[in-house]
Amino acid sequence: MNEAELIARAKRGDAAAYEELVRMYQGIAFRTAWLVAGNTAVAEEAAHDGFVKAYRALWRFRTGAPFKPWLLRIVTNEARNRRRAAGRRDALALRASGEVVSGDAAPSPETALLAATRRGELLAAVNRLEEHHRLAIACRYFLDLSEEETAAALGCRRGTVKSRLARALERLRADLGETA
Repeated sequence: MNEAELIARAKRGDAAAYEELVRMYQGIAFRTAWLVAGNTAVAEEAAHDGFVKAYRALWRFRTGAPFKPWLLRIVTNEARNRRRAAGRRDALALRASGEVVSGDAAPSPETALLAATRRGELLAAVNRLEEHHRLAIACRYFLDLSEEETAAALGCRRGTVKSRLARALERLRADLGETA
């Protein structure tokens, strides 16, 4: 079943259809909440409550609109509200996978150490960005959302996402001592 059919069935009260939507999007919902909250337990609660709120608001979902950005906006708001309520300003700590692409030789220990150090520097620089820039970078590059999906998830226009990304990348380059 495709997403549109699952949504239509869920709107009619089919719990199994909504469960399938949850299975489809639980990973990205958790990652989105974690990027905002910076805490695993808070992210799990925010993602869970985001799905519950989305289910209760499903009647307001516009038929034919993409579901993922709508859901991620709800999850983002829930995570942001939880973070504010708890007064947390934990640093964002993303785990970058060090997977070797199939067919490539394993990197030397020196190369692996340099790559890990560079990833750490990049993540530290991302953590120093203002929240709206950090969230734009996280959605676009860490979650691999399109500009349209990022705009929907953050509740702003596509042009705003583009300008936030440009400014954030400029600040990251300056912070890391790189030239464009």
